[in-house]
Amino acid sequence: MAGARPPNGRLLTRFAPSPTGPLHLGHAYSAWVAHDLARANGGRFLLRIEDIDRTRSHPAWERAIYEDLAWLGIHWDAPPLRQSDRLDAYVDALRWLWREGLLYACSCTRRDIAAAASAPQEGAEPPRGPDGIVYPGTCRILPRTPDAPMPENTALRLDMRAALDRLGLSTIRFDETDQGYIQTRTRPAEDLIDQVGDVVLSRRDFPGSYHLSVVLDDGAQGVTHVVRGADLRDSTWIHRVLQDLVGLPAPVYLHHRLIRDPEGRRLAKRDDARAISAYRDEGLSPGDLRSLVGSSQD
Repeated sequence: MAGARPPNGRLLTRFAPSPTGPLHLGHAYSAWVAHDLARANGGRFLLRIEDIDRTRSHPAWERAIYEDLAWLGIHWDAPPLRQSDRLDAYVDALRWLWREGLLYACSCTRRDIAAAASAPQEGAEPPRGPDGIVYPGTCRILPRTPDAPMPENTALRLDMRAALDRLGLSTIRFDETDQGYIQTRTRPAEDLIDQVGDVVLSRRDFPGSYHLSVVLDDGAQGVTHVVRGADLRDSTWIHRVLQDLVGLPAPVYLHHRLIRDPEGRRLAKRDDARAISAYRDEGLSPGDLRSLVGSSQD
């Protein structure tokens, strides 16, 4: 598969919220980091609506996103891209990966995975990766027929060992910018088998997971610099594997600090007290919120 290239070589960032609840201070900070980076470098800033969770996504929350961002002084340079409009792109990629023998169907529940992962070492904590407990490979050993049609309405997992063998890489790497300097992060490819595992690329209720959709969407939009929270740094190894598999260019990553509550917990959408709209209703200005979260260059 071939991927898009950045338009005219210009720096391009994006902000990709989910319309599943109110944006909070952490979202404001992330949006400002991406927006400021683009504007400071004469680049472009895009908005993507990640409505992959169809049970929780709601048009009212999407409208609230536009209102909050406009109030914050954040403006995007093209119409927003919506994941629900890109189902065909996700299915095409999944079918290609299936035909190449890099996917397998999985019927395991979370309870099944927890039980299987802890069984070999009773009493020991099962290994955890970016998606939680590392999948123990229960369904990987079942017979596969890549020539058969890709199954529907079931989870599909990436066979990480098969993917790494296909790429022939001993090391996975990505470039990360920190305080204006580019650093190359590296990790032995073999680590991904035991410490990341066979991640889900398609769910039962949606033809695509976060990992697949974010890689394909960033490629489609020509994103050159992926700005997101430090909690997603470990997911980058998965995304680099997928980018290489489907022939997409590797962006530069900026994993910024997380905005936390007074108890040190990461903000969540259920924390309505720190929603952007709540501060606006209290009479605070966008400048006041910038002071609360600190500089986007921190």
